[in-house]
Amino acid sequence: MLLNIILLAAGLLLLIKGADWLVFGASSIAKKQQISDLAIGLTIVAFGTSAPELVVNIAASLDGHQEIVFANIIGSNNFNLFFILGVAGLITPLVVQSSTLFKEIPVSFVAVIMVLFLANSFIFQDSILSRFDGVILLILFLLFLGYVYTQLKKEPGKEEIKVINLAVWKIWGLIIIGLVALVAGGKLVVNSAIFMATSMGVSEKLIGLTIIAAGTSLPELATSVVAALKKKSDIAIGNVIGSNIFNIFFILGMSATVRPIIYDMAFNRDIYLLLVGTAVLFIFLFFGKKKLGRIPAGMLVATFILYTLYLISFEI
Repeated sequence: MLLNIILLAAGLLLLIKGADWLVFGASSIAKKQQISDLAIGLTIVAFGTSAPELVVNIAASLDGHQEIVFANIIGSNNFNLFFILGVAGLITPLVVQSSTLFKEIPVSFVAVIMVLFLANSFIFQDSILSRFDGVILLILFLLFLGYVYTQLKKEPGKEEIKVINLAVWKIWGLIIIGLVALVAGGKLVVNSAIFMATSMGVSEKLIGLTIIAAGTSLPELATSVVAALKKKSDIAIGNVIGSNIFNIFFILGMSATVRPIIYDMAFNRDIYLLLVGTAVLFIFLFFGKKKLGRIPAGMLVATFILYTLYLISFEI
């Protein structure tokens, strides 16, 4: 059991460092080609923070561990919304722009509705997220990217992406090492999670909703906490909402495209929580005049803790 925990931790570390090396190397190549910070941030950096979820899901999908595929995404989104955003709001009250409140948050709500609608079959006996459903999610992701690009053109980011000038062979070395670390880390996480679930007598679903989901969301946690400490509310909230949309449209879409995923309707409970949480966040910000104070933030964290305790007690 101890060995499985160590291997799981090592896998998560490889995922995080692999994503970091991949982003650093790819950003350096892009800068050498005189690609703008805007384009780099929109593509390479955005992909990098969600790379752990993507790699874990692809590995789980290929190996047929379909509970982990859904549990990782739904669990990560709940972790992002309740815990990460709550912690960031406890550090400093978060103020958002109108576009975040009236556009991005509703889009994240629609994304959850789409998963609920596509995964639950009301006609056929089996509920499944098919390749066709995956393509639909990917198309919605491309539309969302187009929206983000137009928004950034109107309000381009002022903060430059910093890269160190390295030799080309060193940059490509980082990219290759990053990719290898991501693949190895993803396999370690999935395999360790399966062994842990078996040895503890719990479902892969519980491990996916808790340990894997929290572990793969560490890049988002670090980003939002640092942004909150620097009083950059837009980044703290935008990182969470953007990641939730990215997870559903792109990662779940890619996972279903690689291999159709059988859906356990027990996940509806976790999706309903995500729906309610997204709606409550909108209400908090709307009536709080685009501000998430420490009391609502504390309520988000408390809800996540109670939810996690419920998941564990339900399994035991």
